Amino acid sequence: MSQATSPAFNPDTTVAHVRGYLVGLQARIMDALEAIEGPEGACSTIDPWHKPEGERLQGDGITRIIEGGRVFERAGCGFSHVRGPQLPPSATQHRPELAGAPFEAMGVSLVFHPRNPYVPTVHMNVRMIAAGQPGQTPVCWFGGGMDLTPYYAFEEDAVHFHRSCHDALAPFGQDKYPRFKQWCDEYFFLKHRNEQRGVGGIFFDDFAELGFEQSLAMTQAVGDAFLGAYLPIVEQRQHTSYGDRERDFQLYRRGRYVEFNLVWDRGTHFGLQSGGRTESILLSMPPQAAWAYQRQDEPGSPEAELTQRYLVRRDWL
Repeated sequence: MSQATSPAFNPDTTVAHVRGYLVGLQARIMDALEAIEGPEGACSTIDPWHKPEGERLQGDGITRIIEGGRVFERAGCGFSHVRGPQLPPSATQHRPELAGAPFEAMGVSLVFHPRNPYVPTVHMNVRMIAAGQPGQTPVCWFGGGMDLTPYYAFEEDAVHFHRSCHDALAPFGQDKYPRFKQWCDEYFFLKHRNEQRGVGGIFFDDFAELGFEQSLAMTQAVGDAFLGAYLPIVEQRQHTSYGDRERDFQLYRRGRYVEFNLVWDRGTHFGLQSGGRTESILLSMPPQAAWAYQRQDEPGSPEAELTQRYLVRRDWL
């Protein structure tokens, strides 16, 4: 616990600093996506929101979303900064001593669903949570990561994405990438399907072991690495030709994405349990998805290869 309550944490200056970083990160990422789309590419919306007085959760945020784009069918990136009277159960399973404590949470979370089935879906999240009883120094911890979910997978894309994750974490200890890579594999796993969600990446939660300043710096390094990890893959694959077969398979695999986010994702549960803004919490949902009863792909097909070769736990480096 002492590691989480680093003397570098000051409730006034720290909150303003972290908030400024997160709002800037959101702007950098979405500005980059709008540049890829071009002026005629998509309907882009910036939606500031505020939780009115009297609701269970107080705070504000900014939802930025592209819908119906040339490259991105739906790409949502949300910033939120909320305060509540009591940590929800999804946040206290590893910190039972904070059950019932007031909390403050802020973060940036994104999911991008490209139009072309050869461009993978991606998720990234960085966040800080502080909690504690009035009059006590807050306990502060961080979480985040990024992971890649291809439909038609390429070895070099997975290697590039994982290399970017590794390099972002390297200054904070050689143990971080293998630990967080394994954590990602274990977390983004559809238990009811016995299936990985994608080719993974990195994931960490309830993290404060480096002390406040270095734990924050590591979280920022993950956020800063995102564009370099993902955009080269988009640029490489966005013009690949495809037809109805590839589109049908993309929608079918998107169904798995929906299943994970609604059934297993702690962030979704945290937002809904704490009384968050539902429209922003569910911006990760794809605009279209499909399900099929006991679908069987032809052995040796690219669709079968995804499951057999890529939706497995591998050392991509």
